[in-house]
Amino acid sequence: MVKSKRAGIGAAAALLAACALLAPAGMAKSIHPAESPRARQDAEIMLLEIYKDLRASQLNEAMAKADALVQAYPNFRVGHMIRGDLLLMHTKPVTQMGAGLNAPADKLKDLRDEARVRLQSLVARPGADLLPRSVLQLRGDMRHVLVVDATQSRLYVYQNANGQLRLITDYYITQGKLGVDKFREGDQKTPLGVYYITGRVSGAKLPDFYGASALRINYPNEWDRLNGRSGSGIFLHGTPSDNYSRPPLASDGCVVLTNDDLRRLEESVDIGKTPVVIADHQEFVSKAKWDAERDTAARLVEAWRADLVSADNQRLLKNYSGKFKSAEGENLKTWFEKELRPLASVNGLSVTLSEMTIFRYPSRDDMLVSTFTLESKIGKTRSTQRKRQYWAREGGSWKIVFESLI
Repeated sequence: MVKSKRAGIGAAAALLAACALLAPAGMAKSIHPAESPRARQDAEIMLLEIYKDLRASQLNEAMAKADALVQAYPNFRVGHMIRGDLLLMHTKPVTQMGAGLNAPADKLKDLRDEARVRLQSLVARPGADLLPRSVLQLRGDMRHVLVVDATQSRLYVYQNANGQLRLITDYYITQGKLGVDKFREGDQKTPLGVYYITGRVSGAKLPDFYGASALRINYPNEWDRLNGRSGSGIFLHGTPSDNYSRPPLASDGCVVLTNDDLRRLEESVDIGKTPVVIADHQEFVSKAKWDAERDTAARLVEAWRADLVSADNQRLLKNYSGKFKSAEGENLKTWFEKELRPLASVNGLSVTLSEMTIFRYPSRDDMLVSTFTLESKIGKTRSTQRKRQYWAREGGSWKIVFESLI
């Protein structure tokens, strides 16, 4: 009995070493599943508890939790892989995840990749004192923003609490088979950018492949179209009924969640009012830095507003880049004469800006996108427009490279 117990402990140590090879440095010291914003007994939390028991060489406890995991989630293939390894450990050391599973090499790689990125979430999850640099300001009526980090295969849900962001939960996601930076239809890549959820299709109206439901995003947005990006039908959707989750790189370009997670996510979504910010890698910064960058961006737009009402066209034009191009392909001079000069040349013009959003464009450190409601007043005549501006840093200055009404 003693020999068997020692063999089990040795096997647990070997499997733990195999898990550590999949996880980032420092992972073993960071396992606190109960501290997750999503601290509930779902499949991922149960998986992390098994890893925690392996770290403590508590093989029997890990086995019991693995049994409970596959019983609760019979379609969770990563759970079956870990359970198979634990069973095999009773007879010999296990030095590689998936050794107890009889499956093709490509399928084993998919499962190992999924296990790895799920474990990474323990150290990749931003602390409560850090904020997503890509989201600088939301409208007051936007309850939440969804922040996707493709490198971590993770979607973070932030609540908008009176202008301040608070992380409330996060989910494992699947992205395009060939990664991110979508350019054309059928390239099997997930787009990078700032998008909005524009509609929902219930599972009853979809093939089983899409799972519980599908949330449509507005890819391609105006910046995508300006830069020649094409394609359509990009969704946040669920998984087929015969599979709990999919590997990290497995979709045709959509962002895929488990059906359970998608149902929970839908509680945070308001059609037309929930931004989805998809980046290759999300940067999380201190509140002090976030506040400073938000203030800088807001001052850019405010300076533009002041120049708009100055009735000085040359002053206003200094806000625009020589590389400016309109949605119709017009250069700055042609677009300005048609769209902005009639308003900017009027004496006595009064302009107020409201309902503003500001994002640092994903994977572009040198670009901001701001959207706002512009109310202009000339005497008793009033006009309201919803406007979007893309600002790019050129040398030491920020210039508008694209502007349109939405």
